[in-house]
Amino acid sequence: MTLVIGLTGSIASGKSTVSLMFDDYDIPVIDADKISREVVIPGEKAYHEIVTEFGESILREDGSIDRKKLGSIVFKEEEKRKRLNNIVHPAVRKRMIERRDHFCNQEVPAVVMDIPLLFESELTHLVDKTLVVYADENVQLERLMKRDGSKQEEAIQRINAQLPVKQKAEMADEVIDNNGTKHESYQQLNAILRKWNVIS
Repeated sequence: MTLVIGLTGSIASGKSTVSLMFDDYDIPVIDADKISREVVIPGEKAYHEIVTEFGESILREDGSIDRKKLGSIVFKEEEKRKRLNNIVHPAVRKRMIERRDHFCNQEVPAVVMDIPLLFESELTHLVDKTLVVYADENVQLERLMKRDGSKQEEAIQRINAQLPVKQKAEMADEVIDNNGTKHESYQQLNAILRKWNVIS
């Protein structure tokens, strides 16, 4: 039996750092963000639907979608953002499920579905266990400002636009406290994987 782990966190809580740690255990990670870029490349069904919906003005010279142009259209209008999400999200979900099932059929000990909006999009039914990477808000804020060079006000807005990571931690099966060092987070992950009988 393959254990399907849903990995999530909040902006700048360190989810990507933890996601990379699964490599050390040869546990495959299915990354929702990467797949959301895959499903909109020329030739994909979602690509054609987006071009039909938003017109060819959103395309670069090479025919690929200019994410900035598209972003500037959908961020201004809630309705358009919904239409885009209704094209992209089902395509991403379908591909993630296909990849998950592929690994489950190979009977690997575990597979990770790295989904930023795991709770918000109500996708917990796709996984067996949920793992939240947690950091205090002041740590998130500091990391975000450092990482993106954003101003404090901007960074606070981006953090507040998501479900609070405290709330996610309460809903999770297990939590990695990522306020400390990478090594401390790694040790916590190791303990959780043992507890879940993924490693012995």
